Amino acid sequence: MSEASHHHVPAVHDDHHHGPASGLTRWLFTTNHKDIGTLYLWFSFAMLLIGGTLALIIRAELFQPGLQFIEPEFFNQMTTNHGLIMVFGAIMPAFVGLANWLLPMMLGAPDMALPRMNNLSFWILPFAFSMMISTLFMEGGGPNFGWTFYAPLSTTYAPPSVTFFIFAVHMMGASSIMGSINIIATILNMRAPGMTLMRMPLFVWTWLITAYLLLAVMPVLAGVVTMMLFDIHFGTSFFNAAGGGDPVMFQHIFWFFGHPEVYIMILPAFGVVSQIIPTFSRKPLFGYDSMVYATSSIAFLSFIVWAHHMFTVGMPLAGQLFFMYATMLIAVPTGVKVFNWISTMWRGSMTFETPMLFSIAFVVLFTIGGFSGLMLAIAPADYQYHDTYFVVAHFHYVLVPGALFSIIAAVYYWLPKWCGRMYDERLGKIHFWLSFIGVNITFFPQHFSGLAGMPRRIPDYALQFADFNMISSIGAFVFGFSQLLFGYVLIKAIVSGRKATSRVWEGAHGLEWTLPSPAPYHSFTHPPKVVEAEAHS
Repeated sequence: MSEASHHHVPAVHDDHHHGPASGLTRWLFTTNHKDIGTLYLWFSFAMLLIGGTLALIIRAELFQPGLQFIEPEFFNQMTTNHGLIMVFGAIMPAFVGLANWLLPMMLGAPDMALPRMNNLSFWILPFAFSMMISTLFMEGGGPNFGWTFYAPLSTTYAPPSVTFFIFAVHMMGASSIMGSINIIATILNMRAPGMTLMRMPLFVWTWLITAYLLLAVMPVLAGVVTMMLFDIHFGTSFFNAAGGGDPVMFQHIFWFFGHPEVYIMILPAFGVVSQIIPTFSRKPLFGYDSMVYATSSIAFLSFIVWAHHMFTVGMPLAGQLFFMYATMLIAVPTGVKVFNWISTMWRGSMTFETPMLFSIAFVVLFTIGGFSGLMLAIAPADYQYHDTYFVVAHFHYVLVPGALFSIIAAVYYWLPKWCGRMYDERLGKIHFWLSFIGVNITFFPQHFSGLAGMPRRIPDYALQFADFNMISSIGAFVFGFSQLLFGYVLIKAIVSGRKATSRVWEGAHGLEWTLPSPAPYHSFTHPPKVVEAEAHS
């Protein structure tokens, strides 16, 4: 027996170093950054489909005025869960998945700094979201108070299932904090020799800054849901005016988390398009240093603009002016970024493969979202826009053709490096055009219904909004179903795509393109030497 076990141990050890275990245990116990990245990405795709289904229920109900399919109470549960699932389940885990896959390969590191914690930070998520989605089947229904869960709506008048929602939010937060610590530790400690901070690819920079944002604001979210828990179960009155509390304080604490959270969802997107645009323009990124400083400025400013979500709560004039000007200031570093992306493309020998199409759409449509954001920053004008569909149109332009398009672009761009096979370019382009047209038909009309006064989060509406809502719903179904094509393109590439070369894209630079395709299970067992030429050219 002892002899057998003696022979057995080195084999397992060997296996650990040279390739994955097989079967289910590989995925349950893996500490490999590529496996964990894959888990995050497939999980977020599943959440995208679930959150998208809820959105289509919302749009089906709003296709015509009058109540069609669902009760107003259930409609509210759909809007709440759609927002929460998309923000915490689709967008954020997708970016963490990209970070897991790419950071070690971009930095010349063998793996993430804290591999076991990496495994734990992923496996918390399926349990958190199962708990959150299960609230829909509980007595009294799921959370019905909007994804911002304003008190006292979420404390005094909430269904009993809100306690499960609070626990789910805590678990998501714990996952984010662990992921952030891991990312910071990896970037600061595991760069290859010669990889100075100012030679890091921009995707690495944006994630370093994003991870610090997450560490700063996730405990704030945990704090506010804990205060909710105490108001509901332990007789405190943090947000109950009858007990001396202040419902507006909830909004201050929530948005102190919520506004940096918006940038947590867009900064890694900036990093992604800053990798893709230079590749297909066949030029180095214009103004690398200014991009790093602009990203840092946006992150800093994101902490001092939170109350622009609250212009209508009765804020003093000085407060309104401060938050108005601070918000407008964010347009400056963001404008620097847009200018640099356009300058990178200017006079480049551009080609329009699918990742580039999504990246260009990102720049154009994200900028539209930025402009409507500037409109909302003007305090007196915001009195008109607040809580209308104009706001819905604004943040969907930032998050769908913004964050989501950049994630899709990243998957098309790096997929051949991940699985060693090319996707079908023709199908990729069809997916792009369906998504691009669908997203604009869905959200552009919402600017007009909002300006005409249609409130958000309502299951029924007056007749004058009928045409725009019908157009919007048609666009939503086009956009939603085209994401099934995306899933098909991915699976087809992984199963039967043609073999990819190690460089994949002619204009690609960076350490990850020096590895064979598919990237080996352990990327850099010996750290590469980084010279200026290949760092971020």
